[in-house]
Amino acid sequence: MEHITLLIGIVIVTALVFDFTNGFHDTANAMATTISTGALQPKIAVAMSAVLNLVGAFLSVEVAKTISGGIIDESAGIRPEVIFAGLVGAIVWNLLTWLAGLPSSSSHALFGGLIGATLVSVGTDGVHGGAVVMKVLIPAVAAPVVAGIASMAATRLTYRLARGRDERETAKGYRAGQIASAALVSLAHGTNDAQKTMGVITLALITGGVVAPHADPPLWVIASAGMAIALGTYLGGWRIIRTMGKGITDIQPPQGFAAQTGAAATILASSHLGFALSTTQVCSGSVMGSGLGRKGGVVRWSTAVRMVVAWCLTLPAAGLVSAGAALLADQGDWGVAAVAILALGICGAIWAASRRKPIDHTNVNEAEATEPPGVVTAALQTVTPPPAGTLNPAEGEEPAPAASAPRATTATAAG
Repeated sequence: MEHITLLIGIVIVTALVFDFTNGFHDTANAMATTISTGALQPKIAVAMSAVLNLVGAFLSVEVAKTISGGIIDESAGIRPEVIFAGLVGAIVWNLLTWLAGLPSSSSHALFGGLIGATLVSVGTDGVHGGAVVMKVLIPAVAAPVVAGIASMAATRLTYRLARGRDERETAKGYRAGQIASAALVSLAHGTNDAQKTMGVITLALITGGVVAPHADPPLWVIASAGMAIALGTYLGGWRIIRTMGKGITDIQPPQGFAAQTGAAATILASSHLGFALSTTQVCSGSVMGSGLGRKGGVVRWSTAVRMVVAWCLTLPAAGLVSAGAALLADQGDWGVAAVAILALGICGAIWAASRRKPIDHTNVNEAEATEPPGVVTAALQTVTPPPAGTLNPAEGEEPAPAASAPRATTATAAG
């Protein structure tokens, strides 16, 4: 076995940077509804999520195997430069969607980056097309739909079970359930998303001859990936938390509990089967389902459409960025250095842009400026009833503020 070279070391560091961005990009998956309903204070919520993401990283390696030997063929001449270029594309797309407040898929950014760089450097022989279809594309379509339907049914069931009961008592119980279900989502996120970085690092070690082909991730890889995603989670992706907690629908405690429980079950099942699905898409689908499941609840379809467009663009966009990075990195050491400098410059520019309108734990739950209704929203507004303005004991729902009626059918800016 060879020693870790400088280039492999750069790839490992870049992979951990991606893992860090994955952490703060996906904090909203577990904690957006919990924070928006006030079940937990923002900083406490992200701290709990960070610890459970770290624990989840040690529970399974099935998804890591899918990344290291399932999608990309390590025997087809994959070099560390290719993996480095793929990671750069994923990081850039993650930061762009974070700046826009869009909960896009970090997983698909990684897949798109690796596939784009591999196609340019190696060709189609370096990508397992069947694995991409079966373990990436099909789950990408099915998972948010399944999670949304499950969440919608669970929301309707919870309101039916609470019918005629005291609103304040049930709210306390649902908030406790939200904390437990948010913890489960965080644990599930660690078992799925942290493993993707483990798989990338293991793939780099295999291409460099440091570990044997088809090997499990070494313990130090598992620990470092878990700590990177936990640190990113603790810092909190407040822009995306605002979009998921306030921008898709007005979430009440029963809806938050139902959405998180459905999402956790879907993610844990996929991790067990080795499906590297997007936890972002699952959780976003669950939130939309909870909005449809509450009588009088309205999904802000303008925001939802923007999210779906971002989902569709993620694979090709990250792939194109990584393909360009791979063309440059293939020129030699100066090419790798140029890619690194360009990536640092782009990331710095995105961070500087985010400082113009900062969002953090102090203002994450503040209402955003509304936009004029889009075509989809305007059409739905004519047929969708507004949120209930008063408590309906027969349905067991909480009252909605009077100002929320017009806002519920208006697109919310990502911030």
